[in-house]
Amino acid sequence: MKTRHIILYFIGLLAISSCDDMFEPAKENFRQLEDMTEESDYAHGLLMYGYGSLPYMTTTQTDIATDDATSNLTTNSYYNMATFGSWKAEDNPMSQWNNCKGGIQYINLFLTIVEKTKWAPSAESKQQMFIDRMKGEAYGLRALLYYYLLQAHGGYADDGVLYGVPLLTTPEDGSSDFNQPRASFADCVKLCFADCDSALAYLPVDYVDIKTNDEIPAKYRVLGANYSNYNLVFGDNAKGLMSAKIAEAIKAQIALLAASPAFREQSGVTSAEAATLCANVLKRIGGLEGFDPLGNIWYKNTSKLGPGSSEMPEILWRESRGDGHNNTTQEGDNYPPTLYGNGRVNPSQNLVDAFPMRNGRPITDANSGYNAQDPYVNRDPRLSDYILYNGTTFRRIDIITGTYPNSKGESYDNINNRPTMSTRTGYYLKKLLRDDVSPAASGSEIKQWHVYPRIRYTEIFLAYAEAANDAWGPKSDPTGIGFTAYDVIKAIRERAGLGTNEIGQPLPEGDAYLEECAGDQAKMTNLIRNERRIELCFENKRFWDLRRWMLPLNEPVMGIQISRNKDTNELIYEPIQVDERNFAFPDGSYQWYGPIPKSEILKWSNLKQNKGW
Repeated sequence: MKTRHIILYFIGLLAISSCDDMFEPAKENFRQLEDMTEESDYAHGLLMYGYGSLPYMTTTQTDIATDDATSNLTTNSYYNMATFGSWKAEDNPMSQWNNCKGGIQYINLFLTIVEKTKWAPSAESKQQMFIDRMKGEAYGLRALLYYYLLQAHGGYADDGVLYGVPLLTTPEDGSSDFNQPRASFADCVKLCFADCDSALAYLPVDYVDIKTNDEIPAKYRVLGANYSNYNLVFGDNAKGLMSAKIAEAIKAQIALLAASPAFREQSGVTSAEAATLCANVLKRIGGLEGFDPLGNIWYKNTSKLGPGSSEMPEILWRESRGDGHNNTTQEGDNYPPTLYGNGRVNPSQNLVDAFPMRNGRPITDANSGYNAQDPYVNRDPRLSDYILYNGTTFRRIDIITGTYPNSKGESYDNINNRPTMSTRTGYYLKKLLRDDVSPAASGSEIKQWHVYPRIRYTEIFLAYAEAANDAWGPKSDPTGIGFTAYDVIKAIRERAGLGTNEIGQPLPEGDAYLEECAGDQAKMTNLIRNERRIELCFENKRFWDLRRWMLPLNEPVMGIQISRNKDTNELIYEPIQVDERNFAFPDGSYQWYGPIPKSEILKWSNLKQNKGW
């Protein structure tokens, strides 16, 4: 509880608007800041603010600003940004400026006192272990916060230079010069890489208890450390904190961003380097030997979602379990109305069409076997795992999204039947939801535990495939990593059940479409991007992927209206346009790069705005 109050205290300081006012408390309480070295709980609060600034989302949000989904909550800021063209430098729901810069400020402040603070003054070895762990955490967190700043605000200015953000490695105070220019994108990446490397030097790969003194690293053993004290600092009780494995994954994510089409020209990072960094992460789990066969439906693994359960092999880093994770929030927001939900996230026909047939071929392929009058038969099994479509049985309820009632004569789930609750596209969200939850509106609320991943191994596998294919082609492995882009995509598609018949038996031709793509680097690029779209849908990745790939943001959101012929009972499928997207494309490709907040541009003359904003 004490740490929580400390975090809230520092959040309050950061929220003060003017620079002089923001640092006035520091001026008046300078002695208290110095005294943090004597009070480790308060010093630790600075680091905890860094964790409190992590920008991860626990529910589907930004996908509704893409071609993957829309929402029936038309007051949503992401919906308005995409639909009404309200994305501006002064009104930017995607901004990370204040949050991440605030976290970096307190991490920098923490780094000035971490070595002076009395963490365990009575034991030299324990003191040094605490210093090392917390320094490593701080460096890893700073790299992560800069990554999100680069993703949201990096871009080209009118002078043709690819900029990042101002680089701050020391804390600002009332005497600081706040009128700092943006560093180049490449220099920002270099700092991120250096911070990740520092984290790797200080942190263990994982936090696990050891059983003997012989397992203690030599640098602590010579200081007299015993395994009990080592476990206190680096053992199981520290799980969930920044580790070397997590820092390594963050470095790989930064590299993929920098090597992407939108940034690669001036980022200083190649696809080969990004692929190698991704491979370093995957080698920790034995490469494809560590590929989780249930990784695409991890959220259904209810035996491992609650407190006290074992770790999931799919999840590299997740939020720590807490009381806030035992809830009905996601289900209440996204269940269909029949199940007392509000149907907020409406998957698009665009996304549904991206799921191939079970034989692995796109529905646009003449040999796919797709039937537009029976569109959900023999489709990629992930479609029924991730999306509720017309005729789905979910929690023993027939979900009818068409214009006719279900078997009980109910029409609650029909398209546009209830403007603020029913689907606008003909689809409801299923991915991430538990089927054993009852929302509060049901009158008999049943809460269940949820896990919120921050980094999944599937994401790193896909990042490797993308970078390796771009660098070396589908089947090339010139550096001896041990697997190729093709190998990864094959594993992902086999896990999904592609290349099999409706009862799961391998087809004689196998996954023939994958083999076609393996002979063509450009086709493989499109396949990898589509697999990423499917595997990571509704996890707030699509918006950023479209921009780093320099693809159009203005794809209209399509839906499906399904009616039933009264005479023949045959279903009639009619594609409908649900939303236009009003980004500045095609002429405003500047929106591949997000703006610097207008308020900052007005305040500081040395800050250059990204082109077009």
